[in-house]
Amino acid sequence: MTHDTRSYPQKPADAYLFATCLVDQFAPEAGLDTVRLLEREGIAIHFPEEQTCCGQPAYTSGYPDEARAVARRQIELFPEAWPVIVPSGSCAAMMRHHYPKLFAGDPVLEPRARALGERIFELTEFLVHVVGFRREDRGEPCTVALHTSCHARREMGAHETSAALLAGLAGVTVAQQARAEECCGFGGTFAIRHPAISEAIVSDKVASLKDSGAGRVVSADCGCLFNILGHAEHLDRAAGRSEPSLPGEHLASFLWRRTAGEQG
Repeated sequence: MTHDTRSYPQKPADAYLFATCLVDQFAPEAGLDTVRLLEREGIAIHFPEEQTCCGQPAYTSGYPDEARAVARRQIELFPEAWPVIVPSGSCAAMMRHHYPKLFAGDPVLEPRARALGERIFELTEFLVHVVGFRREDRGEPCTVALHTSCHARREMGAHETSAALLAGLAGVTVAQQARAEECCGFGGTFAIRHPAISEAIVSDKVASLKDSGAGRVVSADCGCLFNILGHAEHLDRAAGRSEPSLPGEHLASFLWRRTAGEQG
């Protein structure tokens, strides 16, 4: 496990949002709910529209030069000394831990990458350790399963902060799944390069989530969530089901819905 012990700042008046490309392109509601959660806590959220990918797909596929080109552009987008909130543990880990590695030895960019890394916070980490998130749960009683991405768990410790947020919701029971720490099979480009292996892994993950008895799955990483829900939907179609047997949503949306007066 490589996630570090860090000192946390006081709750800021301003913060940046790095939305991630998956949120931007496929789950904008998760990004909007992230903004709603933070603005309700009195934090002004700033969103540099030029942001793109964090560079992780190129980096983990063995293209460091291409990853550096992407990372260099992101480093330029957050000039103020505000926290940068990332609703994805894998993207947050890339920016916090791997940007400095990409620019190791560069007298200009390595210090800038390290300085940015110190300001990168995964969303649930920020809500727990900086905001001190405490909101009344207004939803109906429900049972959920939590899935945490491999990078979020091992590099950011976000499985602990995600669980803490769910534990703070009075009407929510968290179902215990078998082998909760195991991968869902997504792994970014891994699922594309090794589809058969990815499918075998996600099949096991979906089975364990369903066997837990949870009514839905929540995750703070959209890539994992899409992979799990997509496979569950495939199984539902094959079985002739019209309703999802395993619905799910990003943890930001789940938290907002539960604490904003909407039921379910």
